[in-house]
Amino acid sequence: MRIDKRKPGQMRPVKVTTDYLLTAEGSALIEVGNTRVLCAASVEETVPPFLRGSGKGWVTAEYSMLPRATATRTAREVSKGRASGRTMEIQRLIGRSLRSVIDLDALGERSVILDCDVLQADGGTRTAAITGAYIALSAALRQLVKFGALKKSPIRDFVAATSVGIVGGTPMLDLCYQEDSQAEVDMNVVMTGAGKFVEVQATAEKTPFDDAQMADLLALARQGIDELVAIQKSFEGS
Repeated sequence: MRIDKRKPGQMRPVKVTTDYLLTAEGSALIEVGNTRVLCAASVEETVPPFLRGSGKGWVTAEYSMLPRATATRTAREVSKGRASGRTMEIQRLIGRSLRSVIDLDALGERSVILDCDVLQADGGTRTAAITGAYIALSAALRQLVKFGALKKSPIRDFVAATSVGIVGGTPMLDLCYQEDSQAEVDMNVVMTGAGKFVEVQATAEKTPFDDAQMADLLALARQGIDELVAIQKSFEGS
C-alpha cells in the first residue's frame, strides 16, 4: 500500500480549473494530488530574432516555484540574479513538449509564452506543468480563431506528461514527493494523444533497471497519460 493508500497503477486525483486568470489569453490551475501549478498562456505578435521573416511562430515556457511551495522556504531565484539549472531544464522541457504538437508555420509570426508557476509542490511539478500548459495553450489559440487571427487552431495533437518510478521494488505511477525521494528509479514521460513519445527522462537513482522494468514503467506512464489526455479533451469545447 502506498503512502496515500493508492494502488501502484493509480493516479492521484486530478482537478483542472480553466480561466483561472481573467487577464491571460488562456489559463489553467492544475492540481495533481497536493501539487498545484498555475499555467498561463500569453500571445505576443512577435517572434525571437532567429524566426523573424520566416513566417513561423514560436511557443516557449517559463517555470518557477513560489518560495513556500515546498516544506521549507526556497529563496526566489530573482534574488540570486539568475535561474537555476533545474529551472532552465524544466522550462526547456515544457517548451519542447508543447512545440511537438504545434504547427509553427500555421501559427504565423507570433509567440505564445506559457508561464508555469508552482503554488504547491508534492512531486511531479514538471509533468503537471506540461499537462496544464497544454490546456492553457489550447484555450489561447481558440481565442485567436474566435477573433479571426487564425483560420484554425495550429494544434496537431494533445500532449501530457506523468511520472513513474520503482519504489521498494514496485513500479508505481504518479509519484508524490515522499515516494520520489525514496525511489530506486525515477522517470518522467511525455507523450502525445496519439500515444507517441515526446521525451523520456529516466534515472537509476539507487539501483540500475532492466528492459522488463523499463517496459513496465512505460506501460504505467501510457496508462496515466491516457487518463490525463481524456481530461484535456473534456476542456476542448470550453
